[in-house]
Amino acid sequence: MLGEAMKSTVPWVKTAGIEFKDVASDRVVTVLPDNPANHNHVGGAHAAVAFGLAETASGAVVLASFSDQLARATPLVKRSEIDYKKVAMGDLTAEAVLGRPAEEIVAELDNGTRPEFPVHVTIRNAEDATTAEVTVTWTLRPNR
Repeated sequence: MLGEAMKSTVPWVKTAGIEFKDVASDRVVTVLPDNPANHNHVGGAHAAVAFGLAETASGAVVLASFSDQLARATPLVKRSEIDYKKVAMGDLTAEAVLGRPAEEIVAELDNGTRPEFPVHVTIRNAEDATTAEVTVTWTLRPNR
């Protein structure tokens, strides 16, 4: 259900062909099937495509964790960092994990602060080798 919602609200997710394999409130797994149209000059997934997969997985875990807060706050990316480990060949899987307990983040929002929190994402190839590690820092901006 979350995957279909993301595909309808974020057109790039559908265009890229991202699949949602496992969705929980603190962890989401997405898959990007290999597509030669997404390759770089060495035959692997282009860095932008790998990052897009990771950012999508991070956004999905944020929505899964804070869907009950969307009437009062908008999730936004503040910054991100990616460490490419090896050429990303073949189908890619991104596992995103919420970096802090959701209850702590909601408590900050309740106290009138704009919380920031990390989502840690690991991208792996079909052989389960890590191709990149990503941290996306999100915030919940209170709606006015």
